[in-house]
Amino acid sequence: MNQRLSLDIATPLLHWFDRHGRHDLPWQKDINAYRVWISEVMLQQTQVATVIPFYQRFMAELPTAQALAAAPQDQVLHLWTGLGYYSRARNLHKTAKIICADFAGEFPNSVEQLCELPGIGRSTAGAIAAIAYKEHAAILDGNVKRVLARVHAVEGYPGESLVAKKLWEFAEAHTPEQRVADYTQAIMDLGASLCSPTKPACTICPLHELCLGKQQGNPAAYPGKKAKKTLPVKQARWLIIENPAGEILLQQRPPTGLWGGLWIFPELADDQTSEHFCQKTFRQKPLNTTALNPFRHTFSHFHLDIIPIKVTLGKADNRLLEPNQALWYKLDQPAAIGLAAPVQSILNTLKSHQ
Repeated sequence: MNQRLSLDIATPLLHWFDRHGRHDLPWQKDINAYRVWISEVMLQQTQVATVIPFYQRFMAELPTAQALAAAPQDQVLHLWTGLGYYSRARNLHKTAKIICADFAGEFPNSVEQLCELPGIGRSTAGAIAAIAYKEHAAILDGNVKRVLARVHAVEGYPGESLVAKKLWEFAEAHTPEQRVADYTQAIMDLGASLCSPTKPACTICPLHELCLGKQQGNPAAYPGKKAKKTLPVKQARWLIIENPAGEILLQQRPPTGLWGGLWIFPELADDQTSEHFCQKTFRQKPLNTTALNPFRHTFSHFHLDIIPIKVTLGKADNRLLEPNQALWYKLDQPAAIGLAAPVQSILNTLKSHQ
């Protein structure tokens, strides 16, 4: 048996948290399962400072599972615009509906039941159970992986199953029976502050005497990095169509797949020109066509080179537009809809040039 499984990291960690940890984050107030859930999902792959204003806006508009379940998808995606990984928002919406329909609006308190809900994995379930319900449940988010990998000098990339299994063993072993909610917040806080990815503040870390990475002199070597691979490059030509009123045409993506449910600009097919698109859609040629600066948007699994082409119409003819999947976006009175990040960026640029 690994002797370090019995190591006590909870005592020094809680002592540090009581004196130096953050206790005034928005999701640390009025704690309930819904608030913990929203914060945990937002904090996936996103830093605390970025999340805070998004969380506050989300809670102001959708303070309960019932409110989220009843909200239109556009409102949910609009509140998520800028956070990325939009499947998180779609899963929030699905889960809220399930919570209201099957659980009378109350989240279950067991990790097993929570994991059955869309978008809730083992770590998020553990956080809800531990923080909201004080259940003895472990977590292993990105920050905790880093802390445990360094403390125990766990080699390898945490995305690999054997490495993840080893880290989960440590996470389970170190989670205390007492003050489990505080411990859960403390270890996340340590990873988000002192035990940072590139320059860990080891000299003031409460675990520095127990940390094998520190003893070896190379804590930043843990956890191991994902093997780099060359991402494929795809290309998209977007039409930025402006009508005589200065409004911009947007179309809604299908509910699943890339940018599911979000609003983006029309995309030209490989063999299509902007003139052909306008003739087919509006029965007119554009008054003028301007090539805007191309740019690259990177996803986790590919690069997308976006080529924006701005065209101006002489008159508005909406007869061939799908009424529920197309809208004219007013730059000075923006609609509350979900926008893909590069779409938001282009719209901001257009607005600044008005």
